[in-house]
Amino acid sequence: MPVGEDVLFLSVTELGDRIRSQSLSPVALTEAYLERSRKIGAQLNAYATLTPDLAMKQAKSAEEEIKAGKYRGPLHGIPYAAKDLLAVPEYPTTWGAKPYANQKFTYEAAVITRLSEAGAVLIGKAAMIELAGGMGYRFASASMTGPAKNPWNAGCWTCGSSSGSGAIVSGALAAFAVGTETWGSIICPSGFCGITGLRPTFGRVSRYGAMALAWSMDKIGPMARSAADCSLILQVIAGHDARDGGSLPTGQAEFKAASVPDTPLRVGALANAWQKPDRDIAEAAWAATQNLRQHGATVAKAELPEGPWEEAAGMTISVEGASAFDELIRSGKVSELVDPLGQLGGYINQQVQGHDYMNAQRVRRILQHKMDALFKDFDVLACPTLPVTATTLDTNLETGLSFADPLGGIGNFCGLPAISVPCGLSERKLPIGIQFVGPVMGDAQVLRAAELFQANSEFHKQRPPVQS
Repeated sequence: MPVGEDVLFLSVTELGDRIRSQSLSPVALTEAYLERSRKIGAQLNAYATLTPDLAMKQAKSAEEEIKAGKYRGPLHGIPYAAKDLLAVPEYPTTWGAKPYANQKFTYEAAVITRLSEAGAVLIGKAAMIELAGGMGYRFASASMTGPAKNPWNAGCWTCGSSSGSGAIVSGALAAFAVGTETWGSIICPSGFCGITGLRPTFGRVSRYGAMALAWSMDKIGPMARSAADCSLILQVIAGHDARDGGSLPTGQAEFKAASVPDTPLRVGALANAWQKPDRDIAEAAWAATQNLRQHGATVAKAELPEGPWEEAAGMTISVEGASAFDELIRSGKVSELVDPLGQLGGYINQQVQGHDYMNAQRVRRILQHKMDALFKDFDVLACPTLPVTATTLDTNLETGLSFADPLGGIGNFCGLPAISVPCGLSERKLPIGIQFVGPVMGDAQVLRAAELFQANSEFHKQRPPVQS
């Protein structure tokens, strides 16, 4: 029986229930997502590579196991896409960049292994900004696959280096995707594309087998239709891994959904996250916080500490990125990157002095203490995901998407968990998001805020106009 579009837009939770009851075939579901991915994925530049042979093998195995009573859990038989900086044996892992177009690894990224063990079905490698933006970039076209197009408006971008992952989830080309974030690359595309994206606490998800950009700031997380989905996925991919030097210890890295506390959720509505958010964005975010208040949360004004946090975080990424891609820069092959800024950025980053980098790390420690103090009064901080909606594909990002982003800098510099969820549509019918940020190890708190909001709203169920 053919799988219709309505099914493809279901959440992971709903798909999993149907698969477990054997009212939905993992094989049929995978075939349907693959067919949609071939058609719409190509239109949106959403994929770097489809993996149909692997997908069908995994889907058939899942179906046979479930029929035999060997159900592995809620991701068993669920098709997903992985950002193309995660190693998958026998398939290219291009890092979105021409110098690595034919790169293949014999080993597998830890997150891919964990998902495979849970029975999930990999249908493709999601397109991405070249080198995850590590050398800098000015345009959405900074990718060997071209600009990722937004399912809500194909003339607009999806945002961030997890650009293809955002398009895939938003357009229902897979049930969920795995993205990465060093500064904004899960949160930003989730906001632009009207989906739910979770940036876990730093060290919670192993980065073994993932491209390194900034070893002290890189994070891997799920992008899906709902916060409940993200919680399920995080429970699978989180855990200690000795192969990742930044992995949290056993007993801390693992994640299990917590029961909801009896105490009200304490939300700090940030007054200084963005200088001038668009009016409809500010109104939608305010309405979202009032929704939480109406359903038991306390909401009070909060302010981020002032300091050179963005500069210190940016310097850290620049130095660590220049180190990660030292060979590419020194060989001159960096000139093969698509974006003009990317061709030059590595050389500039190599000029940062060691003592400046060390001072940035001292600033990081000061900031961590300040944020610890702020979270004594709040469980989560809330503000619009971005001050603007999706930009056009030809926007010069240095001028058209350039604004202070203190929360993005602070959150990533300190390794804080965050989630973006849809909270409205703009006058141009483009998604608006609200983000919740929590303290270190506060993943359950940001998920609690997001799930409370989504239990009392329908924005995460809205579909983009893209059609097959």
